[in-house]
Amino acid sequence: MSRFLQGGRLFEDRTPGGPVPRLLMRWVRRPLLPAVRLWRRNLQLRVVAGTLLMSIGVVLLLGFVVIGQVRNGLLDAKGKAAQTQAAGGFAAAQEKANAPLAPGGQGSEGADGMTGSTSWRTELVDQLASGGKNAFNVVALSADSVTEGAGSRAARGSGSVEASSVPERLRQNVSKGQGAYQTYSLIQYSYGNESQPGLVVGKRLYDIDQQPYELYYLFPLTQEEKSLALVKTTLATAGLFVVVLLGAIAWFVVRQVVTPVRMAAGIAERLSAGKLQERMKVTGEDDIARLGEAFNKMAQNLQLKIQQLEELSRMQRRFVSDVSHELRTPLTTVRMAADVIHEARADFDPVTARSAELLGDQLDRFESLLADLLEISRFDAGAAALEAEPIDLRTVVHRVIGGAEPLAERKGTRILVVGDDQPVIAEADARRVERVLRNLVVNAVEHGEGRDVVVRMGVAQGAVAVAVRDYGVGLKPGEATRVFNRFWRADPARARTTGGTGLGLSIAVEDARLHGGWLQAWGEPGGGSQFRLTLPRTADEPLRGSPIPLEPEDSRRNREDRARDDAGSGTSGDHRLMSVPPQPGAGGRSPLPGRGPAVRNGAPSSVHPAALPGNGARVVARQAPERPGGVGNGVQNSDQEDTTRGY
Repeated sequence: MSRFLQGGRLFEDRTPGGPVPRLLMRWVRRPLLPAVRLWRRNLQLRVVAGTLLMSIGVVLLLGFVVIGQVRNGLLDAKGKAAQTQAAGGFAAAQEKANAPLAPGGQGSEGADGMTGSTSWRTELVDQLASGGKNAFNVVALSADSVTEGAGSRAARGSGSVEASSVPERLRQNVSKGQGAYQTYSLIQYSYGNESQPGLVVGKRLYDIDQQPYELYYLFPLTQEEKSLALVKTTLATAGLFVVVLLGAIAWFVVRQVVTPVRMAAGIAERLSAGKLQERMKVTGEDDIARLGEAFNKMAQNLQLKIQQLEELSRMQRRFVSDVSHELRTPLTTVRMAADVIHEARADFDPVTARSAELLGDQLDRFESLLADLLEISRFDAGAAALEAEPIDLRTVVHRVIGGAEPLAERKGTRILVVGDDQPVIAEADARRVERVLRNLVVNAVEHGEGRDVVVRMGVAQGAVAVAVRDYGVGLKPGEATRVFNRFWRADPARARTTGGTGLGLSIAVEDARLHGGWLQAWGEPGGGSQFRLTLPRTADEPLRGSPIPLEPEDSRRNREDRARDDAGSGTSGDHRLMSVPPQPGAGGRSPLPGRGPAVRNGAPSSVHPAALPGNGARVVARQAPERPGGVGNGVQNSDQEDTTRGY
């Protein structure tokens, strides 16, 4: 919590911000992950979805174009027909206005109070509208109604059409010109009838009194709307059918290609699992059939090569095993003779006595190499057995350190233990674990350049770990993945002061795999190295992390990161707990500055805050054939990276 309040970060080396946005993003992403995973893994789904989207876009674009063309065509046809009809009506109205008046027509007033001009206009509207019932309506308006302050005579219209259906802009255009004008407007009806869009055509005329008035034809667009709706429905139905048809075609076509690919992928997975007799079913003579034939031929050749390699490997393992066993008898005889010579070396001259001592030393090394070869042959043959029982790794560690003390004294090295303040219990084979740790500790002492060696133990959740840290020559980039290869040496010119065989780490990694654990290496040039053994607390329990980080806290990169953090925060790094004392190297120099006194059993490092899951990048994974009922090919998580072995 303090880290979050001080630095504004919830997790180290993550994007800045509080926990609420991250939790919200996780909550939003969680239901989408299955769909995203399906989208990324299913080629057929992506192709069909892409085809559907593109076809929908094409259909929509085509629909808009067609509907626009049809609408323009209907309106153009309606406009021409309306102009023709209106022109005939305007001519008839003007002809009637120019006709001679009936007796008592002009200026007379009828019994109903209407003047002759008003009654004439009413008769004209009724006469003109009678020719197009339900096809159009006619409205006559006084021309002076557009002038403010002028008196206005009542409007005359047919079919209960409201005079307000005529737009004011159209009336202004008509009052200023002599020709016919048209516009689209909403035709409104009285008595609660529903309004409908229409085309309005108007012209300025003169009545029998030679007074100007406006005559308008209103053509409803109901039929055009029905036609356009029919076109839209037809296009939507046809478009939907086309989209579905294109999707089905895409699904069928892609299925013809994807199905053999999926079959090939499944067969490839089974081939990688060891089922070398699997083959693709080939039908036809097309490209897919040729691909299947080529795949089957490749699988057949691969099976043949693997069988040849297995036979060769079997012969090699048998040869190593037979030679190792056959060498035991002459080696025993030579050993007996060498012991006799060695016991009588006091009677020899100095040169012969020294030769007797060298003979005994080399025979010891030869016996060790022979024992390692026999052990390797057992691992190769799958005959290695695990005798697991609950053990306390602290006992094993102290026993290993006790055996390495003479070598450490000769080298001027101290072996320090950290984290043995609480039990470190695990189900393991004590003999094999001791062999692994002995190899790691002896190698650390031999390559430690006289500096201290730190053995750190930790336990957390379902894992226990032992890390051996030295401050010697270290490992160059890439060597951490090759250090477990048989007979591999970082510096071929470097002498073996302990008489090693070059198979120790190879046997150690096999022992770790046999337990279902990890044996990992880290190192930096001139900064030493660290080897970490991680074992499950319960046999056959899969590992998910390690209690100890593979890269130690005092590595060069971590020191630089801490220095940058301290410089940025303005604080000193002296408050940090250092669990490794000053190293008495050449000239009394310490490889890591600023260290305090030696610590033994001091730091409570049962669980390192950066260790679960571990941050190791060099992992030798466990192979499935060695443990049929175990974990399989190691445990895949962020703490693992399979190490390629060079044999």
